[in-house]
Amino acid sequence: MEVRNVSRLFAQFAMVGQLGLSLLMPLLICLFACFLLVSKLSVGAWVYIPGFVLGLGSSAMTAYKVYLSVMKKEEKKKLQRGPDEVSFSKHI
Repeated sequence: MEVRNVSRLFAQFAMVGQLGLSLLMPLLICLFACFLLVSKLSVGAWVYIPGFVLGLGSSAMTAYKVYLSVMKKEEKKKLQRGPDEVSFSKHI
């Protein structure tokens, strides 16, 4: 394996890790905020339901933004390639 391929592989693993954290952290932060509301302010346990929904929504938004940034980066790579270069789905 070339050094270039290994660094590309590590970059892809890092992107998967970033996506996983981007999905998990907003949900955990919202649930922790709900825990603080319930324990410190004696709000009812019903607060976990909207907190969970808001956490899922923010996770989805963050994942979508990560997806857009990856697609933008791939589009830049595609434009940098020469017109004569043959890719997987371009054979002519």
